[in-house]
Amino acid sequence: MTRLTTAVAAVLLAAGNGYPVLGQALPTILTIDVANLVEYQADIYDPSKWGSNPNITPSAGAREFGVVTLLADIVAVNGKPAKGLWQNVLSIMPFKANPSPGQPIADLDSGGIAQCEWEILGPDGSYIGALLDGGAGVGGHALKGGLGVFAGVTGIHTGETSVPSRNASSSEDPARRRVNGGGKMRGTFYIYPASRPAVQMTSSGPAIVHQDYSQVTTTNPAHPGELLIVAATGLGPVKPGILPAGVAPFSGPPYQEVSAPVTVLFNGNEVPVTTKVGWPGQKNVYWVDFPVPSDAATGTATLQLTAAWIPGPAVSVPVAAR
Repeated sequence: MTRLTTAVAAVLLAAGNGYPVLGQALPTILTIDVANLVEYQADIYDPSKWGSNPNITPSAGAREFGVVTLLADIVAVNGKPAKGLWQNVLSIMPFKANPSPGQPIADLDSGGIAQCEWEILGPDGSYIGALLDGGAGVGGHALKGGLGVFAGVTGIHTGETSVPSRNASSSEDPARRRVNGGGKMRGTFYIYPASRPAVQMTSSGPAIVHQDYSQVTTTNPAHPGELLIVAATGLGPVKPGILPAGVAPFSGPPYQEVSAPVTVLFNGNEVPVTTKVGWPGQKNVYWVDFPVPSDAATGTATLQLTAAWIPGPAVSVPVAAR
C-alpha cells in the first residue's frame, strides 16, 4: 500500500468524515447456519456430576422453572463459511391460556424466555461481531443489540430447524459436543444496522482513484484490469479490537485491517478485495483496493460495497476500453 499524500487525502476526504447514518429504512437479511446443536437440560442437581459423562447421555427431562442451555457451532453466514458459537439460555415456562396443573397461566401460549448470543468469527478465526437477541419465542425474538461490526443493530430473529437438536443431560460432558453430535438450524435475522458501508462522495463524484491518485471521472475513466482505490465509510472495527468506528483515529503504518469480511460488487459480480484498512488519522474512513474485471464493458458500471454481509448503496463508475 503506497504512502498516503496530503493532496490525495484532500481529494478523497472532501465529503467529510463519513460518520454512521442512522435510521435505515430497509432491513438487511442475514442467515446464520449452525451445526452440532445440543440442548443441555438442567436435570441433575448434584454439581459434582455436571459434565462428568463423556458418552451420549439422554436427558431425564426438565420441568417448569427449569433451565436449558443450547449450544451450537456457527458454520456459515449468508451461505459463506464462518465460525463461531451460538448459545441460548432458555427459562422453561410453558405459559398457557388454559393451563394444566403445574403450568403458568397467561393470556397467550409461550414456551419461555430465551437469551441468545451469536458470536461470529471469520473462517480464519478472527472476531467479526456478536448479535444479541431474546424474547418469549412468539413469532421470533427481538434483536437487542450487538458488538463489533454489529454495534447498535436492531431487528428481529426467527429460526427453523433442519435436523432436530439433541437433548442431553447436564451430566454429559459438553467438551464432547462435536464428537457426540447434534442438530442443525438456520437463524434468519432482519436487521437494521446503525451504519452501512458506503463509498465516500466528493464534488466530482465517488471517491474512487487510479493508482496515480487521480480521481476516476468520465474524462478519466477506469480501465479493465487496473487496480482502483476506494475511500469508504461504515466498514466497522479494525483488528485487533471490537470498538466501533469513531472512537479513535486509525493508525499506521502498520495499517489496521478491517475485521469484517468486505466485498466489492462490480456490475453485481463479486471481485476480490486486495486491501481493506482504516485510513490513518481518520475515524470512519477506510482504504479499499479492488481490480476492475478484465472483461468490464465500456460504459457506466455500478459498484457496491458490503461489510459483514451488510450491503451499501451503489455508485456509478465510468469505464473505458483498455
